[in-house]
Amino acid sequence: MIRLSNIKLDLDHSPEELTQAILTMLNISADELVETVVFRRGIDARTKNRIFLLYTLDVTTSKDAFLLEQFSDNQSVKPTPDMSYKFVAKAPEDLGERPVVVGFGPCGIFAGLVLAQMGYKPIILERGKEVRERTKDTFGFWRSKKLNTESNVQFGEGGAGTFSDGKLWTQIKDKKHYGRKVLNEFVEAGAPEEILYVSKPHIGTFKLVSMVEKMRAKIIELGGEIRFSARVDDLHIENGQLLGLTLADGSEIKSKHIAMAIGHSARDTFQMIHDKGVYVEAKPFSVGFRIEHNQSVIDKALFGQFAGHPILGAADYKLVHHCKSGRSVYSFCMCPGGTVVAATSEEHAVVTNGMSQYSRNERNANSAIVVGIDPSDYPGHPLAGIDLQRQLEKAAYLLGGENYDAPAQLVGDFMNGTSSAQLGGVDPSYKPGIKLTDMTSLLPQYCVDAIREAIPAFNKKIRGFAMEDATLTGVETRTSSPISIKRGDDYQSINTKGFYPSGEGAGYAGGIMSSAIDGIKVAEAMALSINEQAK
Repeated sequence: MIRLSNIKLDLDHSPEELTQAILTMLNISADELVETVVFRRGIDARTKNRIFLLYTLDVTTSKDAFLLEQFSDNQSVKPTPDMSYKFVAKAPEDLGERPVVVGFGPCGIFAGLVLAQMGYKPIILERGKEVRERTKDTFGFWRSKKLNTESNVQFGEGGAGTFSDGKLWTQIKDKKHYGRKVLNEFVEAGAPEEILYVSKPHIGTFKLVSMVEKMRAKIIELGGEIRFSARVDDLHIENGQLLGLTLADGSEIKSKHIAMAIGHSARDTFQMIHDKGVYVEAKPFSVGFRIEHNQSVIDKALFGQFAGHPILGAADYKLVHHCKSGRSVYSFCMCPGGTVVAATSEEHAVVTNGMSQYSRNERNANSAIVVGIDPSDYPGHPLAGIDLQRQLEKAAYLLGGENYDAPAQLVGDFMNGTSSAQLGGVDPSYKPGIKLTDMTSLLPQYCVDAIREAIPAFNKKIRGFAMEDATLTGVETRTSSPISIKRGDDYQSINTKGFYPSGEGAGYAGGIMSSAIDGIKVAEAMALSINEQAK
């Protein structure tokens, strides 16, 4: 096939116009065009009143070889690359100890799936519950303020990404097309086929729930085993070699190949890993608030007269501002047509996050507005970032009324340093509820100063961003893991053989796609090591 890129058409173009663009680009006749597959469809909205669709297409013609030679100097006409996934190993027939994957979020799911597809029959351990039980617990907390510390937004089948916007795109380099493997598996599990070609695919919580169940069933069918409510409380390490682990119920599993895909909020497990002598170091992360606008404001600002167009859907944004102080403020996990959700996993703490359904049809747009911080802001020991997170989350709990309501403030009042007394035109979506107050005491002063500098700058890019009755809800602390569990080129801990730090919790991913891709890479490394040891 031939890959054609940079094909630009009007937003409301006809199918015939797309075909004609191909014929014109290749200078061929209609009867020479055999097949057309949309590989990518993006949006060029740099001029909001003249929005285009940008296509990358894979086409088959009756003279592919001739055309590729004729257009050899044209960067927009290239051979379609082979994006099929190729397994790196096959389990030996006399497989002894089975590999173990700890955590069943995106990273753990794909590590377990690829290991199972190669015949290694992995044992997968998840401290939380099955996804539907977990969903009941999570929505129950939002409704009744009864928190289950082992089954919530952070813990349970599907990981934290289950209660998010379900974004399925990443900016990491992916020369081996692992991302295509991830998307293909998602489509096989029930995701809409459009995720294969839209430029910023997403799924949403309700679709993710059923998909995760189907992927679990596939792993089991291939010989894998998945245990829920199975928290890892100890590691067995001798002379720098991991030999197994102990679960919270006292049971033990022996294995010299264990992937730790525990997400960014398993603080007790981080502590245990550090106490066992596995090398851990502090890493940068970000803290801030959630900001909410009426989605119609964002749509109008970014799409102008095309706001509401069905192909465009709800507008999203990505913003960054470099402050005079040297700090950066940026938007994070932007959720068009979504809601702000309670995301704590610990009692007497308030944490915010964002979530959208596939339809993205809720009234508000929300995003984290966060300030980058690094270990120099929380010196002391490798887990000091966790201490800072807890400090901010407990302060938010107190400021919100000590009942899991979140503190909130209008943007205008935040900019002026005054407490908010009543809402304006933006109704906060956070559940269980919010308490209007003055949040300027919630974050370190350097964060407050940075956000105050950034909001007017963002308003220059999105008109209405600094509207006085937009709302801020706090606090956002779980942007990424506050630690890094260092690993070598073999994906094993630099000082503990057999221990495979994986995904977001170990500092090697951020979001569903990059976590899933890291899970595939870790599975490959484990398989190659198992086979080498079996020789």
